Amino acid sequence: RAAGRALMAILEARGLNKSFGAVTAAADINVSVAADTVVGLIGGNGAGKTTFINMITGYLKPDTGTVHYEGRDITQLVPRRVTQLGMCRSFQIPQLFNSLTVRENLRVALGVVVLGGHKWASGATLAANQVDAAADDALRRFGLDADRDKPASVLPEGVRKVLDIAMAMVVKPKILLLDEPTSGVSAGEKFAIMEMVMTAVRAERVTILFVEHDMEIVSRYTQRVFA
Repeated sequence: RAAGRALMAILEARGLNKSFGAVTAAADINVSVAADTVVGLIGGNGAGKTTFINMITGYLKPDTGTVHYEGRDITQLVPRRVTQLGMCRSFQIPQLFNSLTVRENLRVALGVVVLGGHKWASGATLAANQVDAAADDALRRFGLDADRDKPASVLPEGVRKVLDIAMAMVVKPKILLLDEPTSGVSAGEKFAIMEMVMTAVRAERVTILFVEHDMEIVSRYTQRVFA
């Protein structure tokens, strides 16, 4: 089964182009990501890496080209629908509720799943009375227990990054897109953070595509690299 999944493309971008006025942000991007793999996307500042992530997750529409997820054309879908299908992302600048605690941020993310009647990518559902248990499980898996009652506003950047990723994972996606997960993180923290995140995410057999400028991180954790 694992070998079969490895041969199947879970995500394909075909001929993606995006311009902002006279500036070309992405030109003829063709990418195929196999299921159950870890893939890195590298490039200099302004190379269009985040633009690419935004296009495949619905935050931007390409001028031309298509995005296919599990064989389905999702090019015109809105971000919420893309998430519901099982493709989630973190952000270069963590998108957190700063006035809420770490645990409350996770409960909000889980509440969106419940209130939206959302099914996890596995097809399972989450009942309202299971939210607390699911939040506590995420705290444990992502090493956030010690910070559970701290407001997100006081967290160091590395912990903010981890919380953002943990919130993306609560819908149990099939593919996770990480936008520069170690940017703003000290050199002494980056490997510990990536090790913990990769262990938690890969334990659920989630395909990972991450944008990263740190070649040490890319060489250690990816199986394939796009540039």
